[in-house]
Amino acid sequence: MSESQRIVNITLDERTVIRRSPDIEHERRVAIYDLLEENHFQPVGDFTGPYSVHMGMEEHRLVLDIRAEDETPLTKVQMPLTPFRRIIKDYFTVCESYYQAIKSASPSQIEAIDMGRRGLHNEGSDLLRERLGDKIEVNGETARRLFTLVCVLQIRA
Repeated sequence: MSESQRIVNITLDERTVIRRSPDIEHERRVAIYDLLEENHFQPVGDFTGPYSVHMGMEEHRLVLDIRAEDETPLTKVQMPLTPFRRIIKDYFTVCESYYQAIKSASPSQIEAIDMGRRGLHNEGSDLLRERLGDKIEVNGETARRLFTLVCVLQIRA
């Protein structure tokens, strides 16, 4: 992996956040940590990384404000989230079931719910990778972590 084709800093636009549960905060922290540890991120164009990325929402669109490591603006990528609505809604539903199950369900029930959760997460990250394909090249693990952060940005209460 090239050291220049990667994210070294990522922030989320927290202006729309009211409150998140401890479970969601944990998912956010883990996704950011894992993303910064290992990722592949290369915007299409004549850009040289590593990159600092600011993720936010504007009018139901995901906005990736991509900057150089020193915060010099490079480009902004906007993407409608309409194609993600069903996946994100289903993912939230399954995650809520998972968080409830880990408190009292049997290991086999937890595993079954977790398999569904991972399946939806894979579907969302594959769609994200596909939709970003002509704008930003990312690998599968980077797409998974970015999808988690997209979901976190969708939480309104």
